[in-house]
Amino acid sequence: MGSKLFKHTHPYEPFLLHKATKLIVGTLPPPRFTTGELKPQDVDFCYGSCNGQLWPILDRIFDLGLKYETAKEAVEQRKCFLIENKIGVCDIVQSAEREKIDASDLGMQNVVLRDLVGYLQKYPNIETLLFTGGNSKNGPEYFFRKQLKEHGLKLEVVSNEVPRIHHLELPVTSSGVEKFRTVKTVSLTAPSGAANRAVGSLQAYKDLKSKNPDFNTVDFRVMQYREFF
Repeated sequence: MGSKLFKHTHPYEPFLLHKATKLIVGTLPPPRFTTGELKPQDVDFCYGSCNGQLWPILDRIFDLGLKYETAKEAVEQRKCFLIENKIGVCDIVQSAEREKIDASDLGMQNVVLRDLVGYLQKYPNIETLLFTGGNSKNGPEYFFRKQLKEHGLKLEVVSNEVPRIHHLELPVTSSGVEKFRTVKTVSLTAPSGAANRAVGSLQAYKDLKSKNPDFNTVDFRVMQYREFF
């Protein structure tokens, strides 16, 4: 018998599906969010890991003055921002099993997905999916494509430059008539430290860095995310 697998369950329900026009879609927060063993600078909410860069990036773009600590106020600040800007969060993975207890997407086995296609059909207010990562194995876009395939649907390329943009023509039945609505997807550079190497290898990043040696991988994401948030 192999060693017992760690059951990595998503600790947060999808947030603001009924009002959001944009949806942030990732996979799973680090395992300590499932077990509740948070670090002092973690925030007990989506993307709250003290190592994650999503909130620091949004903080810079919108000048939010966020707190980074395990306190209710820090959670409220983030919820208020999302509600005000009609941005929801719906990570695509509900649960997975791991041999090694870490946050790597590749380490996920027996993955159970949330029905993102069903949510899009149910909530016509959602116009854009913002994937926190590209189409690499077990990333959010990868799983979404897998779900679309089961529905006989696929993404159409709009732009192949990073961040890659696609359109989905989603069939919606309204009073017995099938119509289509377009959902846009944007595959952002992942807001994790692990993606820094990938950013460093992008030509666009190298060009900016050569003009300004102080320019870093977080600056690059701030520039990229600003356009879509």
